[in-house]
Amino acid sequence: MFFDQNRGHNLRLRMLLVASAAALGVLGSGLTAAHASDEPASASEIASGAEVTGAAALDGFPLPEDLDEDSEELNDELSEPVPEVPEDEVPSDLGEVLADDSPPEEGVDPAPDPLAAAENDRAACRARILVAKAHGDDDLVPCVVWGASAPVSELRAAVTAWPTPDWCDDHGANGNWYVIRFKGCGVFPADLTVTDPRTGEVMGGMHFLTVAYAYSNRTIAAWAYQVELLEVTSWGAAKGSSAGGSVKCTGKCKVTESKFPSQLIGADREAVGQFFLDTTIKTSPKGQKGEGQATAKWKFTNPKWAGPSTEMSLPTPPVRCDNATPGTSKPGCVMSYIPEMVYAKNGEFPELARHIEYAQDTKNLPGKHGTRRYLTRLTNADKRRDNRNKACPQSLERPPGKSCDEYPFASTWQGASTGSGDFSRRMINATQNEDGGRALSRFYLYNRIIEKDKFLVWIK
Repeated sequence: MFFDQNRGHNLRLRMLLVASAAALGVLGSGLTAAHASDEPASASEIASGAEVTGAAALDGFPLPEDLDEDSEELNDELSEPVPEVPEDEVPSDLGEVLADDSPPEEGVDPAPDPLAAAENDRAACRARILVAKAHGDDDLVPCVVWGASAPVSELRAAVTAWPTPDWCDDHGANGNWYVIRFKGCGVFPADLTVTDPRTGEVMGGMHFLTVAYAYSNRTIAAWAYQVELLEVTSWGAAKGSSAGGSVKCTGKCKVTESKFPSQLIGADREAVGQFFLDTTIKTSPKGQKGEGQATAKWKFTNPKWAGPSTEMSLPTPPVRCDNATPGTSKPGCVMSYIPEMVYAKNGEFPELARHIEYAQDTKNLPGKHGTRRYLTRLTNADKRRDNRNKACPQSLERPPGKSCDEYPFASTWQGASTGSGDFSRRMINATQNEDGGRALSRFYLYNRIIEKDKFLVWIK
């Protein structure tokens, strides 16, 4: 079992998250009980950048142009915990940006918004009540509708009372998914109403929250999905209700485990659904990718009612799995989040960082933090070489101890040859240039940035 209804809810959820992480094999990549605590998300939890300090940590790591061949060393490297990244990295609202421009898999919604269906929910409820009334049915009619009629203060108090990651619940119960590279979270308000069809009188109700988590792993071709139903307030014929359900998967995925038994929901207990999904992309040849989307479905029941409520459904953000990441043979899965590579002007690569800052600010080149002028990864070796040779031809004189640095990177489609033709080059410290390139390789590898994936570069 993933939970114990007889224990405190904070401990229960922490145990649930850890058990889920262990089952998925993600404990080594940052999913811990801290996700369920009031502690802020640590830098390693938000795997969005890859600021690497200490050149020694980069010894032997390949440059971006050397990531074409898979190796056991890089497979082992990929299994290490994600490096430290800025704690002020902001998770993305799923509806704002998409990580790539590929068309979604058939049936996959790139930006699910359950609250958009609230009016349809209300219409279905009204129709159900009218049918019951027309048949002279005196059984109570329970309906569920996305959206909040509860006071904002009550919703905020409920969100605060439950152990939700700060990067998720800072937004309150606004019904949006928020994603980082390997995790998604959202708090979705909803109402349960119980109506007497003969009179139209509402005989009971419940305001509740659905806290949803989805989490993947950079070295496993699977992901997990969890929903918790948390009561805010209840009264009348809605008190003593239970909820249970199932999950389905759309796109390149299949359900491997589904646990959402009927569970009583109340002020001191939540109903929890836990699901595990596998990708169905082919294991070979290399270069495969595909999106999947899990949708949890559930209904409420109650001894006071003759039948269950209308059904609720909540899709996850799309989860992309691939075996196309250069440098590793291991498959893995990511969320629709655009990561950022971080270089610090007071870090190990100050000359590199200052050059990129100049290129972004003075020459107005793409890839800057806070913009939507993204860089996109280029994996073709010949095109990368063309970018490098145009920006930094061998004919250029290199002062002693210096090497030619180009921006945008040769490993992007915005490079000197494959891009618009605008670029910047500068002779910088050769060691910083090489080690900074290795840091970029780690960023690509850790975040599973594949061909034409978007990313940004943040100079701090």
